[in-house]
Order: sequence, then structure tokens, then C-alpha cells
Amino acid sequence: MKKIDVIDNFETERLLWQEGFTHIMGLDEVGRGCLAGPVVAAGVIFPKDVIIEGITDSKKLSAERRTDLYKEICEKALAWSICEKSPAEIDHHNIYRASYLAMDDCISRSKITPDYLLVDGNVFPSKHMLPYRCIVKGDLKSVSIGAASILAKVHRDNLMMDLHQEYPWYGWDTNVGYATKKHYAGLADKGYTIHHRQSFRLGTDKMYSP
Repeated sequence: MKKIDVIDNFETERLLWQEGFTHIMGLDEVGRGCLAGPVVAAGVIFPKDVIIEGITDSKKLSAERRTDLYKEICEKALAWSICEKSPAEIDHHNIYRASYLAMDDCISRSKITPDYLLVDGNVFPSKHMLPYRCIVKGDLKSVSIGAASILAKVHRDNLMMDLHQEYPWYGWDTNVGYATKKHYAGLADKGYTIHHRQSFRLGTDKMYSP
């Protein structure tokens, strides 16, 4: 029988709790590579005894499963926060800086101030003077980061679904703002909207006018 490796994705948090940290916040963002819509970050702080099965990279879960986990995470977390940076802010700061600012906002707006941060990725130029660790593919390796990725994705997907009702020709109900043939076809036909990021190459100078 083939051996299956089981990843203990609470290991990082457990070691930090043993070191004396009590409020460990996982941070992640979604929407960095989109043509339209905000970049959304989320932060989650769990209690030590939490039990939630199935948390992982949000992209590996079905929409229904993400929604169920979203509700369970919000119910069981000690604290959680979701913050956005608009397309205009992305154009002003650049997408990377906007992502970090959204994460910083999650820290500031949390009802519990974290004493340690676990951040998805390999760099985090934060204004907050808190100890932190960056983890590449952290949403697969840390329950706290995975939970943050789920909150951020569900929030952003719902927002893009709502915008799709107003702008159905871009296909935001399925591509949620990412670059697809339907999205580009909508841009060529209708032009861009206030929800598009002008710092991205859109292939048209025409602005949509209802």
C-alpha cells in the first residue's frame, strides 16, 4: 500500500503557542493577478483548542465548501478581519504595495491585537512592529493562513458576483475579474469600467458608458 504523507498544518501555530505567543494571526490575500476588482486580504486568529476540518488553499476547495468553511471560521475564530484595496488604490500604490496595505489594515482592524503574524508569501513590509514569519504556499501549511485565504476569496468572489449583475459581458460570475477570453471580449466591445485596474494592460482606451 502506498504511504500517504499527512501534513500537520497546525504545527507552526502549535510551536508558537509553546513559545508563549497567544494571538497568532494568519494573513493572506486574493485577487492580486486580476484585471478588475479589488485586492482583498483577510486575517484570522484562532484559539488553541479550535477544531475545523478541511482548511487548505481556498483555490483547492469547491465554492460550496468554501462557503461552509467561511461560516465555521467566523464562528470559531477569536478574531477575524477582511479588508480591500480598490482598483484606484492599486493603480496608485501598485498591486504588491496595495496587497501589503490591505494586510496591514486587517491587523489594525482586528478586535484582538495579534502578537505574532504568519503571512503567506516570502516578504511582508509591514508598518506594524510585530514578529512575523513568511511562509511560501502558507495556505497549504498553516491553518491560520489557509483560513484567511478562504475568508478573502469568499468575500471577493461574492463581490465580483454582485458586480456581474451590473456588467454581465465581462464574465465576472466565472472569472471573478481574472484575464479570460470573455473578459477581454467584453473589454473590446464595451471598454473598461471604474472597477478595472488601469495599471494593467487592458488592450483598449475606451471607457464603458451606460
